[in-house]
Amino acid sequence: MKVRFAVAAAALALGAAAFAENPRGTATASVGGKKVTIDYGRPALKGRGLDELTKKLPADRMWRAGENQVTTLTTEGDIMLGEKKVPAGKYTVYVHAPATGDWSLAINGDQGVALGKIWDKAPANLKDEPWPHLEDYQKSIGGKEVARATMKSGAASPAAELFTVELMPAGDGAATLTMSWGDRTWSLDVKPAK
Repeated sequence: MKVRFAVAAAALALGAAAFAENPRGTATASVGGKKVTIDYGRPALKGRGLDELTKKLPADRMWRAGENQVTTLTTEGDIMLGEKKVPAGKYTVYVHAPATGDWSLAINGDQGVALGKIWDKAPANLKDEPWPHLEDYQKSIGGKEVARATMKSGAASPAAELFTVELMPAGDGAATLTMSWGDRTWSLDVKPAK
């Protein structure tokens, strides 16, 4: 347990240091005439390969879809992510990244945990900011998952040094959510719920 805490504390310390390095990103689109926004941290590859990084994921293979504070999806109207309905509201975003097979976007009702509760040396300006659950997603917040939708993988051209999320209009009041990092992309249709 002490080792796991030490690893988590080290990861948080590195994350807090990275906060100043990479600005947060925001992707916004209108879906069915209602605003949908994703706010996220933008980790950099810094010469590392994506496969190298994903090998460090916890056993449940859940990734926080960014860095530092929680990644959030806020929608003013009910939407469909792939075939999964997500009611209007604010959610945290995670990615299930299995060693083989398709990656999935996971939308969770849990709003994260204040950094000051998990790291006693949190900087004053960050101690109340919500941070994602870094381990044991299924045990700690799996029951609050609202939707999980499989994403379509593709190739990024050019490669993206910084993790990037885009919401692009797709016609008929829909949008396409695309996550890019390194030489890969993952995308998903976002439509108004019926």
